[in-house]
Amino acid sequence: MTLIRAAVCHAFGEPLKIEEVTLRAPAAGEVEVTLEAVAICHSDISYIDGGWGGGLPAVYGHEAAGIVTGLGPGVTGLEAGARVIVTLIRACGTCVDCASGAPVYCSSAAPVAPSLTGADGRALVKGLKCAAFAEKVVVDQSQVVGVGDLAPEAACLLACGVPTGVGAAVNTAGIRPGQNVVVIGAGGVGLNAIQGARIAGAARIIAMDLEPSKLEDARAFGATDGMLASEPKPLKAIRALTGGRGADHVLVSVGAIPAYDLAMRLLAPKGTVYAVGMPHSGDTASYEPVIIAATGQGMRGSLMGEIVPQRDIPWMVELYGQGRLKLDELVTGRWTLDQINEAIADTRSGKARRNVIVFRGVSPGGTGPAGIAGDQALPG
Repeated sequence: MTLIRAAVCHAFGEPLKIEEVTLRAPAAGEVEVTLEAVAICHSDISYIDGGWGGGLPAVYGHEAAGIVTGLGPGVTGLEAGARVIVTLIRACGTCVDCASGAPVYCSSAAPVAPSLTGADGRALVKGLKCAAFAEKVVVDQSQVVGVGDLAPEAACLLACGVPTGVGAAVNTAGIRPGQNVVVIGAGGVGLNAIQGARIAGAARIIAMDLEPSKLEDARAFGATDGMLASEPKPLKAIRALTGGRGADHVLVSVGAIPAYDLAMRLLAPKGTVYAVGMPHSGDTASYEPVIIAATGQGMRGSLMGEIVPQRDIPWMVELYGQGRLKLDELVTGRWTLDQINEAIADTRSGKARRNVIVFRGVSPGGTGPAGIAGDQALPG
């Protein structure tokens, strides 16, 4: 048993509380990781706000990087001291989904065992299968992927936001060279969908957002065009950019229902909308089935970019090393664990690409993203 600090959610919609909690040792097939960085994802915020329900008290956080400091019996392929990322993808490796290359949809993984206990002796819910808003985690070995010597602030982004966007473009949509792509939402996930479309060779990559500044970001990440989501005649504008056809692929990277209502209207015949951003449970969108039937259009979901972690994460590390995948540019704020509620508020504002909680190499006394090592790189 180890005493660590964690940010605990006791009530939905309320600030997290920094508390001393107990972390158990890794059991068979589990790994202990001492965290160096964890990014704040909008999925964490959806849970914290109660949008997706779940039990309490809980520790959320699922986009993490750190160093292996403990191995349970039977763990293979990992060594103490290895730098890794921790993901929420927990897979058995043998079910139909895993065997067909879709571990994100694994239906046979063993139940998630709590690894944290509060000061009152109650088990804390392991939010998003990780509970990474904490100094250490214990997770299943299938959730851990080596990243070599990649710096932790960049590495943690490969645990969710980057593969969700890049994977949606490359794996789920299977974008081919010469195709036309629209990405609705140019935030953290949307910028990575744009990167994925660029890597896949799309001819036209059109970013849509309500904020002009985000369209500038989108161009820096590979968009060929930017369009305000308030455009009064969006289909006409999209067709003008795509030779009169419309988009072969529309990737919705936000959970806003108006974005989903708009997406189907932008498609070319036989085009497809990909649901990447997660609305709250119970939210609904509306479509005209007759148009879908008459034009061969479709919609499908994309969970975590449908990645195979042990295959796709090393590939993305390689792309980063080649200068073909932007990671450092995604980090807009570095915070301490004590500042997590401020970091969450900044993320809610919609202005941040990714805010990162840094556990090592942090200058004390910071009061925000500029107060922690400023714009300088933090030592790993």
